[in-house]
Amino acid sequence: MSDLPEASRAVVIGGGVAGCSVAYHLARLGWTDVVLLEQHALTEGTTWHSAGFVGQLRSTVSQTRMIMYSSGLYAELRTLTGLDPGWRGVGGLRLATTPERVEELRRQVSSATTYGLELDLLSPAETKDRLPLLNVEDVLAAGWLPGDGWLEPAQLAAALAAGATALGVRIVTGVRVTGVETVAGRVTAVVTTAGRIATEVVVDAAGAAAGQVGRLAGVDIPIVPIKHQYVITSPIPGESSTVDIPTVRDPDRIVYFRGAPDPGGSLLVGGYVRDPSLWDDPDPLSVPRTVFEPDLDKFAESWGNARHRVPALRALGLDRVVHGPEAFTPDGEFLLGETTVAGFWVAAGFCVHGLAAAGGVGKVIAEWIVDGSPEWDMSTMDIRRFGAHAASRRWAATKALDGYSRYYDIVYPGQEWTAGRPLRRSPVWPRLSELDAALGEKAGWERANWFGVNAADAPDATAPRGWAGRHWSPAIAAEVAATTTAAGLFDQSSFAKLDVRGPGAVRLLQRLCANDVDRATGTLTYTSMLNARGGVEADLTVTRLGEAHFRIVTSTASGVRDAAWIRRHAGSDVTVEDVTSAHGCLCLWGPAARDILQPLTDTSLSNADFPFMRALRLTVGPVPVLAQRVTFVGELGWELYAPAEYTLTLWDLLMEAGAPLGLRPGGYRAIDAMRLEKGYRVWGSDLTTDTDPISAGLGPFVDLSKDFIGRDALGAPSRTLRCLVLDDPATVCLGGEPVRVDGVPCGRVTSGGFGYRVGASIAYAYLPASTPIGTPVEVSVFDRWSPAVVRAEPLYDPKMLRVRA
Repeated sequence: MSDLPEASRAVVIGGGVAGCSVAYHLARLGWTDVVLLEQHALTEGTTWHSAGFVGQLRSTVSQTRMIMYSSGLYAELRTLTGLDPGWRGVGGLRLATTPERVEELRRQVSSATTYGLELDLLSPAETKDRLPLLNVEDVLAAGWLPGDGWLEPAQLAAALAAGATALGVRIVTGVRVTGVETVAGRVTAVVTTAGRIATEVVVDAAGAAAGQVGRLAGVDIPIVPIKHQYVITSPIPGESSTVDIPTVRDPDRIVYFRGAPDPGGSLLVGGYVRDPSLWDDPDPLSVPRTVFEPDLDKFAESWGNARHRVPALRALGLDRVVHGPEAFTPDGEFLLGETTVAGFWVAAGFCVHGLAAAGGVGKVIAEWIVDGSPEWDMSTMDIRRFGAHAASRRWAATKALDGYSRYYDIVYPGQEWTAGRPLRRSPVWPRLSELDAALGEKAGWERANWFGVNAADAPDATAPRGWAGRHWSPAIAAEVAATTTAAGLFDQSSFAKLDVRGPGAVRLLQRLCANDVDRATGTLTYTSMLNARGGVEADLTVTRLGEAHFRIVTSTASGVRDAAWIRRHAGSDVTVEDVTSAHGCLCLWGPAARDILQPLTDTSLSNADFPFMRALRLTVGPVPVLAQRVTFVGELGWELYAPAEYTLTLWDLLMEAGAPLGLRPGGYRAIDAMRLEKGYRVWGSDLTTDTDPISAGLGPFVDLSKDFIGRDALGAPSRTLRCLVLDDPATVCLGGEPVRVDGVPCGRVTSGGFGYRVGASIAYAYLPASTPIGTPVEVSVFDRWSPAVVRAEPLYDPKMLRVRA
């Protein structure tokens, strides 16, 4: 207790690998006045029973970078701290026993190329050579990752803690946090069983107890503790040691295993059960080294499959069962970043990958706190990706249990899951089932991917080859055709809408936005908001509705995050209100849009009276509407914002008026196909916090004559986002594929798809800025190099004649 200071620059709660890593990396960045608090001994919460697997290749660029960084750090920690972190770089095998899993491996080989990560595809015989213990009679192929390995949890935490202590961090164990004080929405202190620490920065790294710690600060953190077990086998006869054998993942049989140091010659075998169980404890981790009774009935499938894969296990029993809590999240991604309470941060929810990613987690959280933004894009892991519904523990548990049960399933593009749905429904929901809508979900919103009633309108449409055609419908082609020749009606009510008001609104937005938004009332401005590194924090439109009133429209999943970014920089003379639920949004796009809309309103819709990128208030029939002449599909049209209670009426009015002219309802898959043809960027893929607007080709929407955050970081780009057209129209990119020029890898695909109006397979990729238009390139799609060419953009209507018609 004498070690507890009265004040500290930062307090980290949780003495597992994540907390120790955050403290270590804060100290490396110069924040040495840091206290780490742990109610037990280090690692005795969620960390101690980790299986310790480190698999570097992940589904996102950022998570792969984090784990690659971690692997490098773990290999260096012995030198940095003098302690052995228990790292064993034994390499890893990923087995494939079905043709679909082989295709997944081929896609992973392509992805690994873009990260500079070594991944080799092995035959069954080569797999057997790597690990003679394996039965490979049903193995079709395997992926070999020499950079993979495993860790001893306690040793890693001890090494990170030693590094932190050497840099000045104070680690205090046996102290429980009982409260987090806040004033005016900002952290001011942490209260413990040993006293109070004044601080303005708190990091909740409490593992399965992170949700409970969050509630002390009035913060909802959707952590879902789930029971997870693995076993240690009896020693395999003739194997004196197995610690140096490769790690093995057999996803088709939902089992994984590695060597175990104790007892010698044993294996650690784990798996993901199809019917997982919650750990519903009101005070999680209050007891050190929480363990549950073994549940071998639930583990039977994984154990039986392990004995199939390693015949030597068939005659063996179990030395022990380790059944403990792991912290999962509703979408299976980490929970990182600052919460709604300023200064209260979270680093939790690692879904059994805490040891693998701990080094990277510490790095990004420390950079985020000290510098204002991390080096890598954390948007898919940012805790602000969730809406208010994430406060529901029932919803979070439903989603997390569903994700756990499918953990090793192949995830195909466009595949949708039904757990926890429907949740958020737009006002036009009653019409969706009538039109046979194929529904997708984003940020809890139900959205139409396409409408089945349109499928018969495109009888000759051909599905893309392979994975891109698995979740597809000819209705997508029909909706594009209708929008091109007549009109499409799209429900974009899910898009986030923020009202920024007050005397300081202009000054604030001019400081935040890369483009000039100080324009006449009724003007729309397309712009980005940048971080200090010049990376794109937000991609949005800003409409000036009054002298001190602006309406921001941003993507469905970005509303909470973008609002937090704006509030972070706002003064007391500005308010930021999320008005998403108050307004529906129907988009009427296509050459017949004016002919459909004009008879329903007394306001002139001519080019002279209602030009492109302008907004007017009008009535459509009896419905009051804010109409914005803007498009995301490259056709004439308007976004029509109506109060939510009027939106269904507006839908019916437009559908009735447009039916004689060929109007069809359209979904998000058609929008995505058309935006690719027009070269419209998407935040989260083409644009991220890692990319700047100049490199992304958005220079015309950046006003360098004014002062804004990130301006000084912009310069001549070394890489530029380029449009690629593949020679084979049926070969469609899904994102993440490597691109090479003259046989040399030089980029990766950010987004791709089929353009129905231009009849081409389109991909976008960042390539060296010196790459000229017309350059032949190759794109590796499922580990097969396909020829393509760099094309000038946009491919469709390059003179904007249709948009401005």
